[in-house]
Amino acid sequence: MVQAGKSLQNSPVTQTQEFLSVAGVARVMAIAPATLRTWDRRYGLGPSQHESGQHRRYSHEDLAKLLHMRRLIVSGILPAQAAELAKQYTGPVTHIPEMEPALIRDDVVTSLFRAAYGLDARFLEASLNKAICDEGVIKTWQEIIVPLLVKIGQEWQRTDAGIEVEHLVSEIVKRCLHRVELTEARNTRPVLLAAVSEEQHTIALIAVKAALAERNIATYYLGARTPNEAVIAMVSRVAPPAIFLWAIMSENADPQFFRNLPKVRPAPRILLGGPGWDREACPDAHFVDDLASTCEEISRAVGL
Repeated sequence: MVQAGKSLQNSPVTQTQEFLSVAGVARVMAIAPATLRTWDRRYGLGPSQHESGQHRRYSHEDLAKLLHMRRLIVSGILPAQAAELAKQYTGPVTHIPEMEPALIRDDVVTSLFRAAYGLDARFLEASLNKAICDEGVIKTWQEIIVPLLVKIGQEWQRTDAGIEVEHLVSEIVKRCLHRVELTEARNTRPVLLAAVSEEQHTIALIAVKAALAERNIATYYLGARTPNEAVIAMVSRVAPPAIFLWAIMSENADPQFFRNLPKVRPAPRILLGGPGWDREACPDAHFVDDLASTCEEISRAVGL
């Protein structure tokens, strides 16, 4: 069950537990301590608190930046860019998502990583198409695609080379996801999917479209840089049962926009996705944090 804003009161981080160790933060974020040390060494996103004779410890502000970075990476942003954006993040730790450690198919990811750096586009596309066909969009996204993009981003940062590889793989992933089509729509009114304002990072939004198509849930996919006027017009014309608005960059996520959408009947379920949205500024919104929960919420909205 996705919650609009999980309170820190019931989380591993509380106001009485002011600072956290590496192990404590790793437990909260469901990632390996080695990953935290790498982010500290490579990007400067480490613990800021230090007492003489003690290990450095993470503050709530440090944790907020790390959670923001993790959301950016899962959204398809390369780690180096995600780190720069996370450093600028000043929001509080108002929400700790329920993150289970994802299984990573190391053998497959390594094979695809080597193919990517060998520019073997045919192997990459055939392998991803087969994985999606055999195991579904959500499992392929969580276990193969996201780990592959992260691995490529880390290699790019380490060697300062490989931007062409990242672009090649991103385009292949998009093609494979766009290829997933529904066979027979189970909902009479399609769901509306849009990357709002000037938002251009849409690979995660395309994954939502593909995962819904796999469930035979019809969508209107408006894609990147959807003008606000286009979203408003679609809501007025088709009264979608659910509206999913995607934003990675904070400058594209205006809370007033979703609040001022046309009133239609029956009222749609409005979902916000992506780390661009300020949860503190949107207490009346319903957030989704990963592909699986997004699809579950939309499925409920269309009555499935």
